[in-house]
Amino acid sequence: MLNWDELKHIHVIRKLEEILGDWFYTDIFFVDEKGEFQNWVPGEKKEFRNLLTSVLVSKPGGYQSLIQFGAQIVEKNIRSDKSTQLIDGIFGFEKVMAARIAVDSEFLGCVVAMPVLGHDILSADKTKAKELAKTLGLDAGDMDKAVNGIKAISTADMEYFRQLVELVAQEIVTFHTEISRREERINALNQELGTRYRYDSMIGKSKPMQDLYALLDKIKASESTVMIQGENGTGKELIAKAIHYNSPRKDAAFVTVNCSAFNENLLDSELFGHVKGAFTGAVKDKKGLFESADKGTLFLDEIGDMSPSMQVKLLRVLQEGTFIPVGGTEARKVDVRVLAATNKDLKEMIETGAFREDLYYRVNVINITVPPLRDRKEDIPLLVEFFMNRGCKEKGIPVKQLAKRAIEKVYDYAWPGNIRELENEIERLLVLAGDESKISADLLSNRIREWGEKSKIQGVRLQGKLKDALEELEKTMIREGLKRTNWNKSKLAKELGISRAGLIMKVEKYGLDKRRLMRSSND
Repeated sequence: MLNWDELKHIHVIRKLEEILGDWFYTDIFFVDEKGEFQNWVPGEKKEFRNLLTSVLVSKPGGYQSLIQFGAQIVEKNIRSDKSTQLIDGIFGFEKVMAARIAVDSEFLGCVVAMPVLGHDILSADKTKAKELAKTLGLDAGDMDKAVNGIKAISTADMEYFRQLVELVAQEIVTFHTEISRREERINALNQELGTRYRYDSMIGKSKPMQDLYALLDKIKASESTVMIQGENGTGKELIAKAIHYNSPRKDAAFVTVNCSAFNENLLDSELFGHVKGAFTGAVKDKKGLFESADKGTLFLDEIGDMSPSMQVKLLRVLQEGTFIPVGGTEARKVDVRVLAATNKDLKEMIETGAFREDLYYRVNVINITVPPLRDRKEDIPLLVEFFMNRGCKEKGIPVKQLAKRAIEKVYDYAWPGNIRELENEIERLLVLAGDESKISADLLSNRIREWGEKSKIQGVRLQGKLKDALEELEKTMIREGLKRTNWNKSKLAKELGISRAGLIMKVEKYGLDKRRLMRSSND
């Protein structure tokens, strides 16, 4: 079942409607499988592009005729015929273009563009139309002006007109198919993964998170060091805590330190402690974090920012279990499990000499890569609900929800800041929403609200030759589609409703091969 109301938010469809209105003075109607109009309610005030349409719907008899005409198009012309058709209009002298909307051979409705004229229309036909208008109770003066104001289209331009109307129908099918596949994927994952969506404080039902849970189950009884790698904001510390509190060391201390928050001397004292008089200000002995974490777990966050000399000291602790405090002379022994995390490429740092290779293999006995939020989008509704409920509880306010359009915008956004960015956005929304129980998309941050628009076509010129404008639109859609699908031509060809060979020809025609685009973007 098509969600007709959502189509008005699709930028490409809105832009195509503008083009058809500006070039051909036509109005676009969406008609469902029953012949009922979906983007216009009879009696509703609406600014129409064409004067004939305005005149027609201004009278009760006129808009009733339009409603009957919609049902007639579906039943007599378009339901069983797969082609886009040029059909006689209500008055007989004008034409309408109707493009079929079907998904998997299921007829869902059609796009109707009306009215237009061919160059071969006779004036006698217009006279008959004016006579028919009188029977509908339409004003003769307005009708005469409306009839004379319809744009006549040449045979060549009529073909471009047909392609544009078909393109509107294809965009509707693409939108419906994409939404359906998304829902099917989420439903399939829900069935596959059952009810497990948490692992301690982590939340997620997606396949990447289920793989992560399975790995954590395997290593929870282990004493090996673990390297946790992932982008900022993905929740690396949560994973470290999950490892500790599911391990035999769970009753001992879990100690965490961010290695990038200290310079070398301070980090040395922070990790290994110091003795009285070791440096100015060392008025008494201080226990380091390794001693504090004895029999427990020490989490070294941002280990990639550790200096070479500190890496040597860390390696000694890992290999021998001993360390010497700053200013001390005697080695101290500890029993600590070390977990490390970084968002840097340590292998690349090894090649440049910034990170010791022997330390890398010592801390990377078990490697965990945390998936970014953009690769586990099925988890977004769960995370939104969790942050929303928690935030409302902390503020002592009734639970709020995101409106459907808002959750779709949140779902489509790439989340470069990952879960931390999502959490901050939900907190912001709770503050701005006030007493509203349902939070609309208008309150979302600009970067999230406008994300989808940036990936769509931002403008099409409305002057010049129609053939050039269509080619410009085609080139833009293919270029953006290639980027969106990561140059998967088979996938894009299916989206565009053309053959793969046809797409390859167009890519060559417009010079859209990957190397050329990459080269031009770097210039």
